[in-house]
This record gives sequence, C-alpha cells and structure tokens, in this order.
Amino acid sequence: MNDVTTTASNSNDRTMAILAHIGGLFTSWVAPLIIYLIKKNEADGAFSTDQAKEALNFQLTIFLAYMVSGLLMVVLIGILLIWIVGLVNLVLCIVAAVKASNGETYRYPFAIRLIK
Repeated sequence: MNDVTTTASNSNDRTMAILAHIGGLFTSWVAPLIIYLIKKNEADGAFSTDQAKEALNFQLTIFLAYMVSGLLMVVLIGILLIWIVGLVNLVLCIVAAVKASNGETYRYPFAIRLIK
C-alpha cells in the first residue's frame, strides 16, 4: 500500500487533480492519463500527479469491470452489473473530486494498482 500523504501546494495543482477524477467520468482512462503525463515531471505537481495516477488506476479497473459486465450480458446478469459499475464510478469519482478540491489525498477503495 502506498503511504502518500500529499497535500496540494497550490490551486492549479488541486484543479488538475479534480479534472483527473471528473475527467474519468467522461473519457474513461484518457483524461487521467493525459494529466498524469503532463504533470509527472513538474516539480510543483506532486499532488495532481498522485491523484491522476490514482484516477487512472481506478478508471482502468472500471474499464475492466465494464468488459466483464459486457461478457456477462450473455447470461443476463451483466445488464444489472453494468448499471452497478456505472453508479459506483459516478459516486466514487465525485467523492474523489470533492476530496481533491479540499487538497486531501484520496484512495479509491478497490482500484487495481497497475500504475505505481
């Protein structure tokens, strides 16, 4: 487990972290990836880099969950699962964005940590 206790150093850093979390709702893993790649080499972007990485890991996990739900539509359980995955994505992204706006580090409860 990563014990990062990063706090936002400025409002631009917080804004990019918020965009990484909310962007995942609309673009899946693309927005968090772009923000991560832009901010990872900036000295004052530690908070937004950490949060973009967290959002990217979560969105990749959600993407995999959507794929599994799509496969399970053959046996009809996938129809219910796809709605549940969408609702979980919405709620957790909003919670993460609110935490990021307060400058607090947020860890999604069940994200597969592919990007370390």
